[in-house]
Amino acid sequence: MKRREFISRSAIAAGTVMLPAWLQACTTASRKSIGLQLYTLRDVIFQDLRGTLEKVAGFGYTEVETFSYGDGKIFGQPFSDFVKMTRDMGLKVTSGHYLTGFGQKATGTLRNGWEKAVEDAKAAGQEYMVIAYLFDGERQSLDDYKRLCAEMNKAAEVCKAAGIRLGYHNHAFEFEPLDGHIPYDVMLAELDPKLVAMELDLYWIVRAGKSPDDYFKKHPGRFELWHVKDMHKDDPAKNADLGQGKINFPEIFRQAKQSGMKHFYVEQETYEVSSLVSVENNYKYISGII
Repeated sequence: MKRREFISRSAIAAGTVMLPAWLQACTTASRKSIGLQLYTLRDVIFQDLRGTLEKVAGFGYTEVETFSYGDGKIFGQPFSDFVKMTRDMGLKVTSGHYLTGFGQKATGTLRNGWEKAVEDAKAAGQEYMVIAYLFDGERQSLDDYKRLCAEMNKAAEVCKAAGIRLGYHNHAFEFEPLDGHIPYDVMLAELDPKLVAMELDLYWIVRAGKSPDDYFKKHPGRFELWHVKDMHKDDPAKNADLGQGKINFPEIFRQAKQSGMKHFYVEQETYEVSSLVSVENNYKYISGII
């Protein structure tokens, strides 16, 4: 065990009673682990996978959420090789992002080769498989969303048999009125909470003008995963390093128990300096507030 990890664990063990009430209420996983959505490092990870992951582990992250899985591979290599690499570095793959397969030929999507994707995710020890994004052509009407939810409920049964939860990750468009309704609200009604979790992207819901707290109160326990990324103070279309933007993360984290949060993943899409600098800065910030 590394000295830093030993000191951290000892401090937690000795000072549990001193933790703020909201933190004591969080799950064990969320207290001890800080995750990273690897999409944050999409500009470097394909060029130097091992070196990039080594830096992630060195910063202190212990969990990762993947992206780009397809045809049994990820980041250009067999998924099993990637998983071994992460394990050797002390990183755990707890979740992964997947697409529906709309307009795509690659396998490993909701509509093409899902069983194989679930098999690989199970072998990796994943707890979640998350539908990451909907293309314009598959979200033109509320019926489109309802059909997707029916597909997800069915696919979630396959996940459940493997001990995995299916999830859905939002952007801002799900909160834009469509046919007189909010698509995200329709999804919350249509998706079976026994089978499907919601991964709430805190930046995108705030960008859409909605309050995470309102959704936590209205739908307690539904938001098992979070994406933690900040909004730039001067340009809401951009991200900022955590703690440098508009979003009040300490206040949001106080609602962790009510939301049902079990894992969270730092994510960032735009940077002032570089993706790796932001990833390190974000770890320092988040480890200081939880």
